[in-house]
Amino acid sequence: MSFLSSMPKTLRWVLQVGGIFLLIFTLYRVSVFLAFRASDLTFSAAIPSFVYGVRFDLRWIAAMLLPVTLLSIRPQWSPFFSERNKRIWTTYLAIITLIVFFFFAAGFGSFSYNRTPLDAGAMNFVEDFSISITMIWETYPLLWMLAGLAMSVWFLRWMYHRVHWQVVSQTDGKGILHQPRYFLYSSFGLLLLIYGSLSMRPLQRDDSFQLPSSFLAYLAVNPLQNFATTWRLRQDPEKDIPNVRRGIPLVRDWMGLTNRADQGLHRVVGPRSTAFESRPNIVLVQCESFSMYKSSMSGNPLNATPFFDSLSHQGIFFDRCFAPHFSTARALFAILFGIPDVQFFRFSSRNPQSIKHRTLVNQLEGYSKHYFLSGSPEFNNFKGILANINGLQMHTDDFFKGEKLNVWGVSDRELLLQSLQELSRQPDPFFAYIQTAGNHRPFQKSIPKNDTTFRRVELPVDSLLKYGFESNDEFNSFRYTDHCFQQFIEAARKEPFFSNTLFVFVGDHGVAGDARSVYPALWTEQRLTDQHVPLLFYAPQLLAPARRSEVVSQIDVLPTLLGMLNQPSEHYTLGRDLLAPDKKNDFAFLTNTTDRIGMVTNDQFFSRNVNSGEEILLPLNATTARQTMAQQDSIRQKLSLITQAYADLARFLLFHNSGN
Repeated sequence: MSFLSSMPKTLRWVLQVGGIFLLIFTLYRVSVFLAFRASDLTFSAAIPSFVYGVRFDLRWIAAMLLPVTLLSIRPQWSPFFSERNKRIWTTYLAIITLIVFFFFAAGFGSFSYNRTPLDAGAMNFVEDFSISITMIWETYPLLWMLAGLAMSVWFLRWMYHRVHWQVVSQTDGKGILHQPRYFLYSSFGLLLLIYGSLSMRPLQRDDSFQLPSSFLAYLAVNPLQNFATTWRLRQDPEKDIPNVRRGIPLVRDWMGLTNRADQGLHRVVGPRSTAFESRPNIVLVQCESFSMYKSSMSGNPLNATPFFDSLSHQGIFFDRCFAPHFSTARALFAILFGIPDVQFFRFSSRNPQSIKHRTLVNQLEGYSKHYFLSGSPEFNNFKGILANINGLQMHTDDFFKGEKLNVWGVSDRELLLQSLQELSRQPDPFFAYIQTAGNHRPFQKSIPKNDTTFRRVELPVDSLLKYGFESNDEFNSFRYTDHCFQQFIEAARKEPFFSNTLFVFVGDHGVAGDARSVYPALWTEQRLTDQHVPLLFYAPQLLAPARRSEVVSQIDVLPTLLGMLNQPSEHYTLGRDLLAPDKKNDFAFLTNTTDRIGMVTNDQFFSRNVNSGEEILLPLNATTARQTMAQQDSIRQKLSLITQAYADLARFLLFHNSGN
């Protein structure tokens, strides 16, 4: 008798249930591919992702079915031993199915939200459960989704019962014995699928990141695998890193500081000869999801930000600024402290051991200090970051009057205009940090219906997709941001303090999407669009206009501001004065949730996987594209050493910048 014909009932059932699970996993991956692929990505190009995906899927399916197989070695625990056992095992599978569907729904939502798979970073938002669930409620048809989830689980449980009945009808009377050795063989096979490889090295999440684009890598890894693997990376990073001391001279030289390693990063910087004598007011606007490639400043023909584009010609505009990481909380952290938040899947704002820091804002002596946010500062513990600013006056939540559009509060127009009214009552000088939130999901609720100063524009979907927008709601939300800035600046020009006020606008992060109509393909493939943001210093009566195309970072904002003032400043972290005459290299350090650290320069993009060690070096202009292999190897080796030293030092500073 052959193995298949003599296969025990339980194993037949397990095999067929495994087939159902594999179909479910595959349908999820196909739906992600169809919904989020670039228009020119063919199915044949994605086949390697599906192959990796099947391997990851079989790992999880095997893990789910292993308990049934192992325990059923004893006949009295088999789902075919009694009606009670059948109910227990089908209920177990229904619970497993519920968990799988939950992760798939969350994974699809993560792709929809920021074009990345679900990872352990989602726990950052669970810690703000009420705000996060309200945002989900306002953005998605949650009740229908829950109803669909319940119906799907109920249907699959019925399917498990039906397959059980079919196995019974196919095998009754054939004298098939319950042979323990078959269960041992099958358990070994399932363990091999969990291991995922026939070599000494098991299948790992990092294997998928060898694929040629981030989307193909994300497509391969199912949400269960990605969440489980990234969970361990959510733990606290090392606080004392042996390599830090060795790397300090490299970082100091790269930053253009002296090479005296015993000084660390501490330095006292005197005022520049061009510093303002007038002690200007400072208004720093952190712009929500202000993605450079979607803006008019990039040359995007949809011209979503014509007013801000006009401002960029009247100030000092940096068109290649990068956020060190993706997310609003990380941007606030980086700007105020001058340190990239290098924790991959946990916000440093949520880590009580890395929330206490020095900030250059405290060196603004004689300035009143203000923070404006129309939502709750409890979200992602913004409040914990801001607690480091001495004497800060918080203007949040119910401070703002008017209709609350969504969980993020009033419209950006109301946020900016009411902030301006409050500042007009302040004695000079003042420092104000305004954090917008309107250009955010739910896009359909980001524009007040009663704002007659703004008119929507509807464009063909093909045009929107070609130039980086997913819908007319998103496009108009971005346009409304520009409109709000126009209302803000036009009102500010009427204030007496305007002539002696320095306005700074910087995006908190970019947005993933297809930027190939505006920038080279690698900006999309390597997700540089996630972190590429505009940076503008605007003070028409204080600054001469200039467009600057060197690579800079969010962490450079405050050092540059302090450099404009006629006072010395004391620095302890990684930010630099972008207008200093002796500035050396142009660069921005990046990290993201693909376990990579990287360095962008004017000519190259270097990236390294911290787990596998795999490195890439890509040219950013035609000149570097023509470099020889030897030249590329030399640059790669140099950037590899500097990037690792920079990352180690940034991680160290997360816990050693309090001044205590």
